[in-house]
Amino acid sequence: MKKSSFPWRWLTAILALVVASAGAYYYLAYHEADESLNTATVTQGSIENIVTATGRLQPRNFVDVGAQVSGQLIEILVDVGDQVEEGQLLAEIDSTVYRANVDGTRAQLRNLEAQMQDRKAQLELAEIQLNRQRQLVSNRMTSEETLQIAEASQRSAVAQVQALAAQIDQTTSTLRAEEARLNYSQIFAPMSGTVVDIVARQGQTINASQQAPTILQIADLSVMTVQAQVSEADVSRLHQGMDAYFTTLGDQSRRWSGQLRRIEPTPQVDNNVVLFNALFDVDNQQLALLPQMTAQVFFIVDKVDDVLMLPVNAVRFSGGRQNKGAKVDLLLPNGTVEEQSVVTGLSNRVQIEIKEGLNLGDQVVLSGQSRPNNQPSSQGGMRSR
Repeated sequence: MKKSSFPWRWLTAILALVVASAGAYYYLAYHEADESLNTATVTQGSIENIVTATGRLQPRNFVDVGAQVSGQLIEILVDVGDQVEEGQLLAEIDSTVYRANVDGTRAQLRNLEAQMQDRKAQLELAEIQLNRQRQLVSNRMTSEETLQIAEASQRSAVAQVQALAAQIDQTTSTLRAEEARLNYSQIFAPMSGTVVDIVARQGQTINASQQAPTILQIADLSVMTVQAQVSEADVSRLHQGMDAYFTTLGDQSRRWSGQLRRIEPTPQVDNNVVLFNALFDVDNQQLALLPQMTAQVFFIVDKVDDVLMLPVNAVRFSGGRQNKGAKVDLLLPNGTVEEQSVVTGLSNRVQIEIKEGLNLGDQVVLSGQSRPNNQPSSQGGMRSR
């Protein structure tokens, strides 16, 4: 019998080519599907549950320096931004009238003091005459009527001295008031700090008859207060002493930290929006912060550090957020997707803590995507970290 001449080696080559083509097709189809998946990687970091607010910076300690007397502001000795010390002369008001009043009252006081010397001399004379009349009466050398006249003259001299003493006291008090008004024409710094605002202008006439007009403002900028406006929906989550930080519009990469000092009980209502002022202080020794700066404020309600985390939309909750049981679609190294149970922790609406079920570097498929037909899901159990 004659052997068949069928080329078996060609058949083997054809079969190998078919298998390779099918593998290539599967490989390309698999990877195209894999690349179409939007995945997230399990990372490690910190998660903060925060209350956000917008605030303004104000000096912790400041004072409005005003004028206590009326007159023309003849000189302002400082500029905005100057550092001043307590007791330093800041401005002067025309003191011509006040100095004249002081001089007049002093002259009046000297006149009264001279009159007092005269009254005291008259009192002394009246007492001498009274003693003489008493002696004469005892020797029956004068009448009782003359003695009574001498007694009345002595009592009158005493009364005149007392009345003049009262006038001197009153004039002395007036002089002190006039001297005070004269001193008020020079305005001194009540505290050390920085001149942050000058309201009045040199040459302006100051009227202090009803209230003290403000001339300038001094502030201690070494400690600043953040006045954050918190909505009524979030204010119940705040408590005294909680950590807070903020960034400024000029440098959003730098954080300034402090602790909540006070929540003011009286709200501010703007267009039916109820806002409460929450205050905390920050150190500003380098004077990098200035009054009226806008601050983006973050109050830390809760925080965890060095934990595994995922985007919130990578986790599915079957029983609501209160149910610690949750699932993710874990992308395995072989390209298949496995439903994985995880235990979650703190969430800040962007990131969520993964306590159990995943490892650092794991990739999960974000929720809301349909799996490709060639990647069936398999049920996975809990994986340890």
